[in-house]
Amino acid sequence: MILRAWRYLLFFSFTLIIISCEKEVVVPIPETKPPVITETPQEVIEPLKEGSFYFDFSDHKALNGKTMQVHYHFPYNHTDDSPIVFAFHGAARNAKGMRDSWINKANEYNCIVVVPHFSNENFPGGDKYNLGNVFEDGDNPNSNGLNPEDEWTYSIIEEIFDIVRKRTNNTNEKYHIFGHSAGAQFAHRFVMFKPNARYDKVVAAGAGWYTVADKSIRFPYGFKNSPLEDRSLSHLFSARIYVQIGELDNNPNSTSIRRNSYADAQGIHRLDRAVHFFDQAQNSASNLSMPFNWELVRVEGLKHSSSEASIVAADLIFN
Repeated sequence: MILRAWRYLLFFSFTLIIISCEKEVVVPIPETKPPVITETPQEVIEPLKEGSFYFDFSDHKALNGKTMQVHYHFPYNHTDDSPIVFAFHGAARNAKGMRDSWINKANEYNCIVVVPHFSNENFPGGDKYNLGNVFEDGDNPNSNGLNPEDEWTYSIIEEIFDIVRKRTNNTNEKYHIFGHSAGAQFAHRFVMFKPNARYDKVVAAGAGWYTVADKSIRFPYGFKNSPLEDRSLSHLFSARIYVQIGELDNNPNSTSIRRNSYADAQGIHRLDRAVHFFDQAQNSASNLSMPFNWELVRVEGLKHSSSEASIVAADLIFN
């Protein structure tokens, strides 16, 4: 028995020695590849906050890589079909102030107010803002200085409209426009240069001077020597435009009003020039037998005030 036990012990020990001398066998793990994604990830759209704020906008050729602030008021009682109003500030470039002057009326009419900030840094001078960067030198237009349309300042508005619609889940297909002073210049020329834009009602209030619908007068005071020579006057005259002006906006010595022979041919102050702009368009439409949907709104007791003009404009748009 003892001999047999020793045999088993020797066999077991010998087996352990053989196993311990064997090399480690490494079993390769099959290479795995990441799964193929066939669907395009959806764009994440950050909604606008309710209240009064701004967002940054830079993705447009007209900005040349710069960033502009877009101030807005998004009322708390909004719905998916709340109207959208673009408000264009004056030469002081105070977008926040323009937005704030609309807050009460925006809440009353449940509308979204959008105020792009055309800063002096991004849009220096009247060429880049009032005249929409259509020409390098808007006061001396020529074919060599004509900028591509996607570089016009006017071209920014439609893209901002789409952004606001997406970020507020808004279903409106059109927007309204209010512009005061330099903003009124921007507003009425926007309609002229962007006939296919999705605007509805347009209020141009207290502009210092105008581009009149006359193809015999050179740009920027008329249509001659500009792309406006080929624009349809029928489309322009059928637009829903309110030429708004205060009865007391009649100071010929205002520091911000342009004075030269071309501008003074429209009148010597803003009141005269607004009346001239409207009458000239109405007469042209009558002579051409075209429908005319403009309205001249003379506001008693109103001076050159963007906040007061905003209140009048809101009531015009929504009543």
